Amino acid sequence: MDMGDQGRRMQRSPLLLAPMMLAACIPAETGRAPRPDTPPPRMDADASTARVVEAEPVWTAQQVVANAQNVAGSAYVVQPGDTLRGIGNRTGAGSEMIARANGLVPPYLIRAGQRLTIPGGRYHAVAEGETGIAIAAAYGVPWSRIVEANGLEEPYTLRRGQRLLLPGETPVRPPSMEQRAAAFRIDIDDVVTGGQPAAAENAPVAVASSRPDPLPANVPMAQPGSFAGSFGWPLKGTIVSRFGPGQSGSKNNGIDIAAPMGTPIRAAAGGVVAYAGDKVAVFGGLVLINHGSGWVSAYGHASRVDVVRGQKVAKGQVIGLTGDTGYASTPKLHFELRKDRTPVDPVGKLPPA
Repeated sequence: MDMGDQGRRMQRSPLLLAPMMLAACIPAETGRAPRPDTPPPRMDADASTARVVEAEPVWTAQQVVANAQNVAGSAYVVQPGDTLRGIGNRTGAGSEMIARANGLVPPYLIRAGQRLTIPGGRYHAVAEGETGIAIAAAYGVPWSRIVEANGLEEPYTLRRGQRLLLPGETPVRPPSMEQRAAAFRIDIDDVVTGGQPAAAENAPVAVASSRPDPLPANVPMAQPGSFAGSFGWPLKGTIVSRFGPGQSGSKNNGIDIAAPMGTPIRAAAGGVVAYAGDKVAVFGGLVLINHGSGWVSAYGHASRVDVVRGQKVAKGQVIGLTGDTGYASTPKLHFELRKDRTPVDPVGKLPPA
C-alpha cells in the first residue's frame, strides 16, 4: 500500500495525552494525524516545538536501552597497531571525542608513543537502527545538546558502535519515565538532524528514487546536491500567520497559509524527503524536504501525505493534501524554510504572490 492509500484510509483518533513511552522517536510514515481533545494553542505563536506523546510507536527504529558507560578522564599512550576507533573501544570513550580532544583531523593518523587525552563523561554506544532522537528520549536529554556536545555535522548519520557523549552531570539515579518524558521536547530541527537510523559499517547508501517506496530504516538516506535557493509557493491561499513574533509575543518559525481542505500541497523545490509522517503532534501530517546546500522546507497540518522518506521529489510535485491535523482549528498549511538549521522568512524567498 502506498502513502496515498494509507492516507485515504486513515481515521481520526484522539491524541493520547500521557507520558511518552521512550522506545523510539519519530514513528512510522503514515498519512492522517491524530487530533487533540483539548483546545489547540494559538497558531500565530511558534508551532515549531512539540512534545512527542504517542504510547505505541510503530516506526522500525531500534528501541534504545539507556545503558551509558561512565568513563573517567585519563591519558593513553598509543601502542603499535592501535587505531583511534580501537582506542575508543578499549577506553569506552568515543573515537570522535578523542579526536576532538586531541585536535586530530581526518584521516585521524596516530603514531606509536603518542600521548592522547581521553575525555571523561557518560557515553552511549549506538546500536544499529537507533536514531538520535530516540537516544535523546531514552536519557531525557535534548537532542540538540547531544549534537552540540559531540560536534555532529550534516548529514548527522550515526553508525553502529559509535559512542555519543551525553551532556550534563551523571545522575545520582536514573530518571523515571515521567521525568524523561517531561524533559524531552522535539522540533523540526530535531527531526532533520536526529531522525536518521544508525547504520552498520557496510550499510548501503540509498539512491534517491521518484518511486514512493519506503526506505529501510537502517539505510542512510541519499543527500541532494547543491541548491541555489529558488523556491515556489507550495499552494495559493491567504497568509493567516506570518513569520516572527505573533500577537502573543511567541515566534512563528514559518508562515500559515489558509486553504480549503484537500488542496494539493506542492514541493517548493526539488530535493529528497527527509521525513513524512504524523507523529509530531503539533503539526499532524508533516513532510520535510532536504534540498541540499543546507536548505530544508517543512509542510505541516496535511490531511494526507503522498511521499515517503528517501523519495526524490521535483519542484511543484504534489506531496500531500491540506488539512486541519495536529493543532490546527481550520484547514491550512504551516510552511517553513530553514538554511543551515536557522528558520528563514519564507515570504522573502518566494516569488511575488
